[in-house]
Amino acid sequence: MTRSVWLKADDSVGDWETRKRRITAGLEAGVDWVLVDEADVARVRSLGDVSVAAFKTDADSSLIDDVEAGADGSEDEDAGRADTYIVGKDGEGDGTVDLPEDFSGSADLTTLRREDERAQGAYVRILSKDYEGFAEAAAEDAEYTIVVGEDWTIIPLENLIARIGEETELIAGVTTAEEAKTAFETLELGSDGVLLDSDDPDEIRKTVEIRDEAERETLDLQWATVTAVERTGMADRVCVDTGNLMEHDEGMLVGSMGRGLFFVHAETAESPYVASRPFRVNAGAVHAYVRTPDGGTKYLSELKSGDEVQIVDSDGKTREAVVGRVKIEKRPMFRVEAEIDGDRVETLLQNAETIKVPTRDGRKSVTDLEAGDEVLLYYEQTARHFGEAVEESIIEK
Repeated sequence: MTRSVWLKADDSVGDWETRKRRITAGLEAGVDWVLVDEADVARVRSLGDVSVAAFKTDADSSLIDDVEAGADGSEDEDAGRADTYIVGKDGEGDGTVDLPEDFSGSADLTTLRREDERAQGAYVRILSKDYEGFAEAAAEDAEYTIVVGEDWTIIPLENLIARIGEETELIAGVTTAEEAKTAFETLELGSDGVLLDSDDPDEIRKTVEIRDEAERETLDLQWATVTAVERTGMADRVCVDTGNLMEHDEGMLVGSMGRGLFFVHAETAESPYVASRPFRVNAGAVHAYVRTPDGGTKYLSELKSGDEVQIVDSDGKTREAVVGRVKIEKRPMFRVEAEIDGDRVETLLQNAETIKVPTRDGRKSVTDLEAGDEVLLYYEQTARHFGEAVEESIIEK
């Protein structure tokens, strides 16, 4: 499931300068969506690149003209158009228009079913049990269903997660990162996203971090016994330099065989010969696989600036990193062979003391590695076709 963070920045937040500060903090933190009033769409576009959702109202569209023009003095004709429109504000969704007294889940959703095809989302405040049913009814028509509880601790999120299913993306209104964490974990499945209502830049940043953590997988790393370490000839070696700093216990998963990827540490350690480069993993030869955040693999030779690779720590916790640069140079190599569950896997790593792998005895340079050592790797009994796991018999040797 792909999680998302929406940032509420409509007129209920305050004047434009107040909203602007909140939106800017959201852009810097990496929110996925900003939810504003229709008149503010172009203003948001001028601040940065983010998906914009707008409350669909009957306000005079001429208000959109009150925005900053482009550098050439002209306005982009799409600048005032939102990526999606949300209805329910100033209507049944927020209680401005009362629900019928006999509402039973089939009320006329006047505000939520407008003729405008761009109106793809519903906004519902959970003011009572009836509004929970109203949200369910709205979800039948809405691509996005935003539910906001007056007292978040009693919002019937579990009921909505259980009943709505896959017909809509359920976005839960929250005011803190801690509430966002709970929303993402409710019923183990969690909401698809959260709508954060906060001016605190730290709270916005923490919410985005929680989103990232919720999406990341934890891998079951296993120990394999080294059976051979031998010098080979020269090969084209790949250093992967990322736009992210790595911690001392982090690295990448690389290997000559898709079913067995070796944990190779980032160059975070100082040495007598070279300064640490905590953004770099000296990952092996061009033919080797490297694991990506989507659970697939790429050949090291394919990587380029802007690609994403998966970072993993020694406990198997993962995160993504952006490739900033790939360096390919001819270097002398070692062939490292290991055995796990009766299977043999191997990879090529540069013959240099700065390349280190985790062992049972601690972090060890590949130049000191020897038969009998145990190294960490990610092992799965599967084949790979264009980086995707497939149920197919493939012999790698």
